[in-house]
Amino acid sequence: MARIKPQALLQQSKKKKAPSKISATTFMFCGLIVVLALFFLYSTYTHRSIRSSIQRSNTDSELELQDDHGLMDLRKSDIPGYAIFTTSKGPITVELFKDSSPEIVDKFIELCQKEHFKGMHFLRVIKHYVIQAGNTDNLGNTEDWTVKVSLKHEAFMVGTSKGKRDDKGFDLFITTAPIPDLSEKLVVFGRVVKGEDVVQEIEEVDTDEHYQPKSQIGIIGVTLKQKV
Repeated sequence: MARIKPQALLQQSKKKKAPSKISATTFMFCGLIVVLALFFLYSTYTHRSIRSSIQRSNTDSELELQDDHGLMDLRKSDIPGYAIFTTSKGPITVELFKDSSPEIVDKFIELCQKEHFKGMHFLRVIKHYVIQAGNTDNLGNTEDWTVKVSLKHEAFMVGTSKGKRDDKGFDLFITTAPIPDLSEKLVVFGRVVKGEDVVQEIEEVDTDEHYQPKSQIGIIGVTLKQKV
């Protein structure tokens, strides 16, 4: 049997322990995996960023809309819904029709805040027809009031002249019976919800041949309220 020399064994041992070389194909394959992983991470991050931005934008828009609606509701709720006339015969509570006659109600509220009706007298009282307070001599009409819904002139409805006048010409009419023929002259902007007996008491006062009360009946003041 041939004898192996120690130097040959040492060389064979070194050859077995030497690491094998990495091929170019393996290197490229690994690099491709790394690139794909980085691209996937970047795409995921971009998608999440865009989605978060859209969600924030939608949330801000919803909050803005909610704020707008809230402000609109607040403005609407700020408008008084009732007016309480304190008269020499007692109180009369009137519900204001803000939706059907907003222009007239706004003007009425403005005049109440200016105390326009304080001290105003009922100048005409027609039994089973209407009682009227205000200045009937001012006929300076310019145009008709803007009314969204025309309401019937039933009993205890509150209205004013159909044509606009200046502040001094804003008069009040309270019907005491259904009066269809008033539609051409008056527009309704409210209704008596409490104090019908006071209206009827005013209706029963003695008047002269011109339907003017023989004893003065006046409006002491008007109080605006949200609810009654």
